[in-house]
Amino acid sequence: MFMYVFSIILIVGSNILYNLSQKSTPQKVNPFYTLLITYLTAAILTLIASFFYKSDKGFLESIKDLNWTSIALGVSIVGLELGYLMAYRAGWNISVGSLVANIILAVILIPIGVLFFKEGFGLNKILGAALCIFGLVLINK
Repeated sequence: MFMYVFSIILIVGSNILYNLSQKSTPQKVNPFYTLLITYLTAAILTLIASFFYKSDKGFLESIKDLNWTSIALGVSIVGLELGYLMAYRAGWNISVGSLVANIILAVILIPIGVLFFKEGFGLNKILGAALCIFGLVLINK
């Protein structure tokens, strides 16, 4: 139960810091240089954290178990970072930009979850998605 709650708290807290950082990145900075520093910081923190994770496998053994998903995740992270940075530079408000992106994301992930991961999708979820779409329309008026 702890990890169930903690993981969501970590996501929310990290997203708050993420959006504040993206919105506060200086306009004149080359977006790719800021991403470079971002990823160097992330790589160093990840390397340090890896020493605290208990595993039966070492680095090279773990690398052998990887598949295409790590590369796809890297590509998607660059797209996310650049997308948010450009959205805030284009004038999106911090209170709306992330909300709009996440509502659209949630609505798109519904059929993906149902079709590819066999997730259930009942009436309550249909109503919830409809409310999200309606909210998206209201926010953008």
